[in-house]
Amino acid sequence: MIEKLFNSTTVAVNVKAKNWEEAVRYGGEMFVKAGNTGRAYIEAMIENIRKMGQYIVIAPGLAMPHARPEFGVKKIGLGLVHLKEPVAFGNKEYDPVDILVFLCATDKNTHINVLSELMELIEDEFFLKQVRGGMEKNAIINYIHQKACKGENK
Repeated sequence: MIEKLFNSTTVAVNVKAKNWEEAVRYGGEMFVKAGNTGRAYIEAMIENIRKMGQYIVIAPGLAMPHARPEFGVKKIGLGLVHLKEPVAFGNKEYDPVDILVFLCATDKNTHINVLSELMELIEDEFFLKQVRGGMEKNAIINYIHQKACKGENK
């Protein structure tokens, strides 16, 4: 299913951001443009980080910004932003972050299967190395699509 959620509107590479907030806003704007969320979702993601800290930094160089469905989610979505220059989120163990994977879900349950597939993707060291090495947007989308199709044929 994730191959249907990452698309040319929700994947961006070589993005310039001065700090974590600007990086999160960039990804949030992709969701707004794609029709996944309203702007309230962007502010909710930022407020989550301010209130709860850098818990969204889940692996070295990788963060997963998200917020609760009631903050304007219209449909489930995934996004990926690769930053030109990494930014700090304040996570001593995994900073700086250069890849952000965004998630929005319409409720607490519909995204469970998506999360399972997403975890396979973000644990794919080859994929992360390619993204960090300058993989182009369309190549990222194609890789995700091919990986998902291989998973369906297991």
